[in-house]
Amino acid sequence: MTNILFRFPELRRRIVFSVMIIFIFRLLAHIPVPGVDTSALKSYLEGNSILGLFDLFSGGGLQNFSIVTLGLNPYINASIVLQLFTMMIPSLEELSKEGESGREKINMYTRFLTVPFALLQSYGMYFLLNRQEVINSLNVVQLIILILTLTAGSMLLMWIGELVTEYGIGNGISMLIFVGIISRLPISIVQFVSTIETQSFINVLIFAALTLLIIAGVVLVNEGTRNIPIEYGRAGVRSQKVRSYLPIKINQAGVIPIIFAVSVVLLPSMIAGPLQATTNPTLQEAGRFLAANFTESGILYNVLYFLLVFGFTYFYTSVQFNPQKISDDVKKRGGFISGIRPGSATTRYLKDVINRITLAGAMFLGLVAIMPFLLQVLGGLSNFAIGGTGLLIVVSVVLETIRQVQSYKVTRNYQSFLD
Repeated sequence: MTNILFRFPELRRRIVFSVMIIFIFRLLAHIPVPGVDTSALKSYLEGNSILGLFDLFSGGGLQNFSIVTLGLNPYINASIVLQLFTMMIPSLEELSKEGESGREKINMYTRFLTVPFALLQSYGMYFLLNRQEVINSLNVVQLIILILTLTAGSMLLMWIGELVTEYGIGNGISMLIFVGIISRLPISIVQFVSTIETQSFINVLIFAALTLLIIAGVVLVNEGTRNIPIEYGRAGVRSQKVRSYLPIKINQAGVIPIIFAVSVVLLPSMIAGPLQATTNPTLQEAGRFLAANFTESGILYNVLYFLLVFGFTYFYTSVQFNPQKISDDVKKRGGFISGIRPGSATTRYLKDVINRITLAGAMFLGLVAIMPFLLQVLGGLSNFAIGGTGLLIVVSVVLETIRQVQSYKVTRNYQSFLD
């Protein structure tokens, strides 16, 4: 890695820029919003595993009630809505097929939609914490200032995330979430080590072995591909066939389904408090039901979490991988899959392949996401330093970043060879 930095100044600038943005992000996570009892907030978060997960994704921003308390959740929710609209609204679907310019317009719409999401979530966070007596009641002016501050913090994170994507290394949004998880890792490890004395040595060994096994599984699934042989005919003195391969990744969607699923699965527990605080008996009962069942150790929560990860994996894969387009591209280049007729038959074949591969990838992602619940129920293991969701995101982001660095190295070597 050091040799790469010295050989490629542009790559060095990108890495330095990413490190500077990470430093700014960590600084923002420790600038608190005034008027909040942070000690009471920390005590409340320790007893609420769902908001603890929310705090994990904000890099400790919620625990400090900083200006970036909302993290990237409004942007992620807006992205989910826009992608769903892209599948349902023909004009947006056509826009998504216009290449870079179309994607840029959709990104612009996503930014616009992030603002109302951030405003609503800012008020929801205030309402929830106010009912728990963590935040004192505010007058209208103070409440508007609080909502605008949290909204501005979320928009600032969205902006610096896009800066990392454009001028730094890796996907900026995933990188900031990765940093948020890693920043909590030392404290989590200390807490886990402190509980070792109360657990049997066998449980500790099982936990260590499972951690290594899951890391290896994440690497295999992220790097695993199905290579479909493509043959191209060449006219000449004697007909020749040139064979190449179409690689299809097992996990086409990467870490995005997990991030999307976390944003959605947190909603029931977040609205449970406001519902219980209403005067309507029906709404109060609904709030108590959500509060009792949608906890990190609850069956309904984990079933919903698994289904969301599973569904988002298929959804995002369908967005990323277009069998019709790939089939047309192969046909235009004079290629074909051995034993499969070009055209619609190739499209159906690719759909079948991607459906089977995505099934394995979606099952794996879903099981890793609910791993703490499964291990607690089946093996009695708890108090994890980092859950399956965090582990999956960390490993995936590291692999993607390494892949981008290597790709950049190959590109620069090729360009220097041409020069």
